[in-house]
Amino acid sequence: MGAKGGVALKFLQWFIRGVQLLASALILGVYAYFLAALHNHDLNITNQVRAVAGISGAGVLYSIIGLLLLCCLAGIMFTSFIAIVLDVAFIGAFIYVAVANKNGASSCTGYLDTPFGKGQDSSKANGSDGFTSLPSFHTACRLQSACLGVAIIAIIFFVLSILTEVALARHHNKEKRFGPGPNNNYTTGYGSGGLFNRIFRRGKKRTGPEENALPAHTTPEQLDHNRQSYATETTAVHSNDNPYSADYPKQETGYGYPTTQNGVGHQTAATPQNYRYGDGVYDRA
Repeated sequence: MGAKGGVALKFLQWFIRGVQLLASALILGVYAYFLAALHNHDLNITNQVRAVAGISGAGVLYSIIGLLLLCCLAGIMFTSFIAIVLDVAFIGAFIYVAVANKNGASSCTGYLDTPFGKGQDSSKANGSDGFTSLPSFHTACRLQSACLGVAIIAIIFFVLSILTEVALARHHNKEKRFGPGPNNNYTTGYGSGGLFNRIFRRGKKRTGPEENALPAHTTPEQLDHNRQSYATETTAVHSNDNPYSADYPKQETGYGYPTTQNGVGHQTAATPQNYRYGDGVYDRA
């Protein structure tokens, strides 16, 4: 994966964080209504209702921060580690939200147990007068059913965000280690095969010929010792025991000029007497 792979991972994480934001906001809206109605009619507010409202509110805040930080801090090791830890924490938190709304898994008919109390599906909770209308037990149960389904969706997307965050961190580290080259078409990344090619080729030895390797040179063990010469220092003079054979005639020096002996110089031939020159005959004195 190159630059396009990094952009695709960021868009995927944007989508995942967006779903988390919507899921958290929906649960927060339902439980904010529960809190307002219970408080307005002086009904008992359980710790479970407060906890679910707090978890969903924290999920909204975390999702918004995650969406904003994706623009500038995506894939950095420290921020990715913090995001993964928080994602794991929110997985546990939304499991609690799903358990708190387990009564919504029923058909919401008959005798129901809701945050407004227990009673038949057609009846309402009894409370003091207030400006917020109280829902019937059936309506409260249906709202819990919606929160249960959304909590399960949020859990799934928090798991997906962990996987995407790991992929972003790996991509970011890869971009720092590898620059443009022929294997990646002079862009960035691992080259052909992408990330999965790097994962599966770990531990494998290269068996094919190296493209940029130099040709193999002849070693001394591979030399033919019957050949007369490979280098100046090993030049052969003859190939058999007879140095004066016809194949290798003996070299002669001098090239036809008479040799000289040490200490004996060349002598000039004497001119005969009465030698006739071009302008007359001269007697030697």
